[in-house]
Amino acid sequence: MNFDLEPRYLEIQARARALAQQVEPIAAEADERNQVHPVVLEALRDSGLSALMVPAEFGGQDERPDPLAICVVREALMATSAHLDSLFALQGIGSYAISVGGTQAQREEWLPRVATAEALAALGLTEPDTGSDLKAITTQVYENGDGLVLRGGKSWISNGGAAAFYVVLAKEANDSFSMLLVPADAPGVSVTPTEQIIAPHVLGEVGFDDVPLPATAWLGERGRGMDLVFATLGVFRVSVAGASVGLAQAALEVAVRHTRTREGFGRPLAKLGPVAQMLADSWTEIEQARLLTYRAASLAREDPAAALHHSSMAKLAASEMAGRVVDRCVQMMGRFGLIRDSKIERLYRQARPMRIYEGASEILRLGIARELTRTVP
Repeated sequence: MNFDLEPRYLEIQARARALAQQVEPIAAEADERNQVHPVVLEALRDSGLSALMVPAEFGGQDERPDPLAICVVREALMATSAHLDSLFALQGIGSYAISVGGTQAQREEWLPRVATAEALAALGLTEPDTGSDLKAITTQVYENGDGLVLRGGKSWISNGGAAAFYVVLAKEANDSFSMLLVPADAPGVSVTPTEQIIAPHVLGEVGFDDVPLPATAWLGERGRGMDLVFATLGVFRVSVAGASVGLAQAALEVAVRHTRTREGFGRPLAKLGPVAQMLADSWTEIEQARLLTYRAASLAREDPAAALHHSSMAKLAASEMAGRVVDRCVQMMGRFGLIRDSKIERLYRQARPMRIYEGASEILRLGIARELTRTVP
């Protein structure tokens, strides 16, 4: 069995690394913004990598989005800039429901613009009083004559205020859940910035004040909105694992350069027993997580829904690993790991949210355990 990436993925990896290298001089500046950095966005557009996020029929690169290709790209981008990684990832996370559930007209209108990053995408699930428990959402959609009305609000929405459209999960009068396509410029849509977080991010509170929508705003079958949520997670949850691996790899390389040249007790730090142990453990854990991530992404290529528990395991393992590895790297670097706005300090802050978004670790463990107890005879 060959565990190496095929040439196609190596070519995509090379493109992603070239983009990351291009952005690196402004990465620290971009990663501290809660608004889109125009130079980073332009670099993403020029790279053509957003085409990985939509089907070839609508300007994409593949017949359908390839989870392994997306993982490889996120691994490379996150190692340099969380802002760049987020802009790339959200093009798929925010548009996948259109790819698999949209009408021909919806797909023709939006997906070509997503593929070129002309239109930024956003997914609206979380609400002020609802996080992981999506069945508790209160945003509602009503029929009104020949059209629809959307009322409620979404919270901590990535690309909030920057997106051209929102794919929104809402509750119907019969308590079923449906997905809707909401243009950002629709009357009644408002956005206020989310309070700043430890790893700055383009986040917004999105309000829907009786937003009028055409009857064609439904995505997929009415009452089957959760299916589109899980379809999105099936393809993109594993990509968080890819980003976590890239983040941890970047942190380890910073620590290696420091411990190889910094001396203590008459020798390089890397040759001191406790430091050598942390280096070895970190490298081993990164490689373990990378293999699990690539396998889960490969399975998701064939059947994203059936592979969701593998994606969950990869995301759980890789995001938890990233937290441990970056913490060790800061420890190995001592006071030099604490310098504000240094790369290692940025990575330390950026690692923490990985264990929360796209499925908090505790929620993932519940789902993984449920699948295990269901499948063991």
